[in-house]
Amino acid sequence: MRQQIIDEIKAHDTVIIHRHVRPDPDAYGSQCGLAALIKESYPEKKVYRVGKEEESLNFLSKLDEIPDSTYDGALVIVCDTANTDRICDSRYKLASKWIKIDHHPNEDRYGDMMWVDTDASSTSEMIYELYLIGKNQGWIMTKESARLIFAGIIGDTGRFLFQSTNTKTFQYASELLSFGFSMTALYDELYRTKLHIAKLSGYVLEHFALHENGVASMKITPEILQRYNAIPSEASQLVGMLGNIEGIKAWVFFIEESDQIRVRLRSKGPIVNTIAKKYNGGGHPLASGASIYHWKDADQVLADLVEACGQ
Repeated sequence: MRQQIIDEIKAHDTVIIHRHVRPDPDAYGSQCGLAALIKESYPEKKVYRVGKEEESLNFLSKLDEIPDSTYDGALVIVCDTANTDRICDSRYKLASKWIKIDHHPNEDRYGDMMWVDTDASSTSEMIYELYLIGKNQGWIMTKESARLIFAGIIGDTGRFLFQSTNTKTFQYASELLSFGFSMTALYDELYRTKLHIAKLSGYVLEHFALHENGVASMKITPEILQRYNAIPSEASQLVGMLGNIEGIKAWVFFIEESDQIRVRLRSKGPIVNTIAKKYNGGGHPLASGASIYHWKDADQVLADLVEACGQ
């Protein structure tokens, strides 16, 4: 499949790369890292990265604005996106062919071609594997593309702490570092915390709730966000902080937005993506997201999580 994807890239003059809405470092790393690889390896091709930008990740890469006509005869590659509802920019449908590259469970089998590897730590790791196949065919890795792919790997492995990390992940990370970018500078950007978010994290640690069976929860309303001058995407960055607290097996953040309540599920063992699926979501077994529309539904999500941890 990797060779078939390379062949499709060779066959198209225009390649447009999408990723999921509300992007994280792996979404940016896989999307923009792949774009950088293709641009360097095939200078004659037109390569674009599209989607709504995430301001906090602009230091990684800027995206492109293109008219609809650019999709005529183009190849679209969608990175790190489990289902079509989460693809950022619906114009992917205008392309002549589209490919899915992802590491989430393959429950929405979209695209003309699919490369899905649920054993990969990140989609960025898969992009590096694509390069390993392509380098004997003229593919060129630069410092910039290595930096982007590395950022995606450390983002989705939690700096190599998550269970998805394995010996291959460390090997690839080591090889990427050999291209000469500054890991220290990258870490400084990825994990810099603004003062108002540091204060919001203090509020979370003081006010999260403990429940039966090692479950914890946190509800963040617009009033709390306004108090700390924060936006929902910034609050979502704090989801992982409860994982280091002794006795917590799984936890959930409820973050209220204007049109819905975002559900962020995390776990140290109990499977949570089955819960996410019940509420218009999905994701990894130990890290998933969903959407609800009434606070009474939050109580049911919490009850499902308590039951899962009890089992």
